[in-house]
Formats: sequence, C-alpha cells, structure tokens
Amino acid sequence: MGKKLYFGNLSYDTTDDKLREVCTEFGTVESASVIVDKFSGRSKGFGFVEMSSDEEAQKVIAALNGKNVDGRDIKVKEAKPMEDRPKRDSFGGGGGGRGGFKGGRRREW
Repeated sequence: MGKKLYFGNLSYDTTDDKLREVCTEFGTVESASVIVDKFSGRSKGFGFVEMSSDEEAQKVIAALNGKNVDGRDIKVKEAKPMEDRPKRDSFGGGGGGRGGFKGGRRREW
C-alpha cells in the first residue's frame, strides 16, 4: 500500500493532471486529485496524491515542500487519516429547539 500525501496552498488553476505530472518524476503515482467545491466546481486549493511506496512519498515531500508550482509555494506532507464525523440529521444538525418567537406574556383583553 502506498503513502497518501497532502498538497496545500495549490493554485486554483492546478488540475489533477498537473499534480500527477509534478509527482511522476519521483515514482509511481497511484492517484492524484485536487479537491473542488461541489457547488461551484472551483478548486479549494488543496489536494491529495498517493504514491506507490513510502520511499517515493518521502522523495516527493523532500523535493516539493515549499517549492513553487503554478505560481504558489505549496505545502506537502503526509496526509492524516480521515476522522469519522458524526452523522448529521436531515435538517442540518445541531441542537436548538423549535425556534420561533420568544416574547413576553400574552395580553388578554
């Protein structure tokens, strides 16, 4: 199993193919993906690359961390495992109550 790397501070113009191309000279790239906003389709400025071995991944980190790619000095480090997030309910989650008017006493005439 390969080592997954985090690439941060990417240019919004950086594509999956560009990320793959930059890493190919250091070994076999299993996968490369720039994370995009699901509504606008625009890059979020970070992505992930999976190299085929830990040694290749270390070469990528040493060579590319702090280097300029597409006009930006990128950050490259080992990706952290994805944490399980609590499942949200269908109403957007999180506490609250019923909302509505919370005024004073009701007037009686």
